[in-house]
Amino acid sequence: MTTLGAVFRPQLAPERLRSVARAADDSGLEELWLWEDCFLEGGISTGAAALAWTERVRVGIGLLPVPLRNVAVTAMEAASLHRMFPGRPILGVGHGVQDWMGQVGARAESPVTLLREYLVALRALLGGERVTTEGRYVRLRDVALDWPPDGPVEVLAGATGPRTVRLTGEAADGTVLTAETPPEGVRRARRLIEEGRTAAGRAGTSHKVVVYLLAATGSGASERLRAELTAEGAAAGADLGVAGDAAAVAAAVRRLAEAGADSVILQPTADEPDPEGFVRFVAGEVRPLVP
Repeated sequence: MTTLGAVFRPQLAPERLRSVARAADDSGLEELWLWEDCFLEGGISTGAAALAWTERVRVGIGLLPVPLRNVAVTAMEAASLHRMFPGRPILGVGHGVQDWMGQVGARAESPVTLLREYLVALRALLGGERVTTEGRYVRLRDVALDWPPDGPVEVLAGATGPRTVRLTGEAADGTVLTAETPPEGVRRARRLIEEGRTAAGRAGTSHKVVVYLLAATGSGASERLRAELTAEGAAAGADLGVAGDAAAVAAAVRRLAEAGADSVILQPTADEPDPEGFVRFVAGEVRPLVP
């Protein structure tokens, strides 16, 4: 079964999160995803709050920009969430938007090298290992978590370019693809991921692919979707996003799933007028139409 979720976009004020998270939980939504976009809202703080306010929905943090965060701090915070809310947090990391990283003096000369070193160290720390490493960016000396997660946890990584997509197959447990990824892009990503897994000797093991899908429903849906795609610079006629009723949205989800997505996370437009209603729409109307 394809996992279905929705995004709480950080264009909404943080104090709005509680009502959206409760709506997601009450409606039976499988996953609620949060973003750590500069300079809007923190991923760990909002993730912890959403988990505490709910009982069953899984909460994804996608993505934490690795140049901003020492890997030991990320491991400590991730482990704490997994111990307090077993089975419910989903952690994703990524390069971060390079312009934003430059604004805060954290831009890496080689983002791919940083992400590779970070993923290796983070997965080892969360696996309960004691880590000493002297990389180009990640340097740890005899570091181990006193409170590692009680069992295995997944670490996902965001990717757009082919080198990074291949790296996620090599060094992460899953890949997060942006809403600018059409079905054919998912197929290409799957091929690159498998190349990375084969190179790392991990062929044949499971690897989750999560894809965001820009979606709009209700009054003015087509206009809102078109405006957002235009603002993002999407090419005219690109097979991106969906506007319409539950049947139209479910058909778009199925196309991504058939292309290789394990999880499709519906991303409302930044000006979505009813975010609580959007998560109820995803859980109550779209979910029954997606196998």
